[in-house]
Amino acid sequence: MPAAKKTAARSPTRQVERVQTGVRLEKRLLKVLKGLAESLDLSLGDLLEGVALHALENKPPFSAATLKKIADLKRIYELDLTAADSHQLRE
Repeated sequence: MPAAKKTAARSPTRQVERVQTGVRLEKRLLKVLKGLAESLDLSLGDLLEGVALHALENKPPFSAATLKKIADLKRIYELDLTAADSHQLRE
């Protein structure tokens, strides 16, 4: 997902069935994800689908420029969680 507007060498549009889901996320993480989706001109759902599809193929989802934007959003929303915190969070 390096560039949201990439048009060259795109695969054909695929028909899918989407379902509404209630997912609970850490508040600051959600703010970063929403900010990133907005900056990439994507819906939050499209961003999450792209990240998940890349992760399932062990492919990095973000370009260097997008990673810089993520770092900026993490600073703005004071998100100090890392991958090491995964599965260790408690309310």
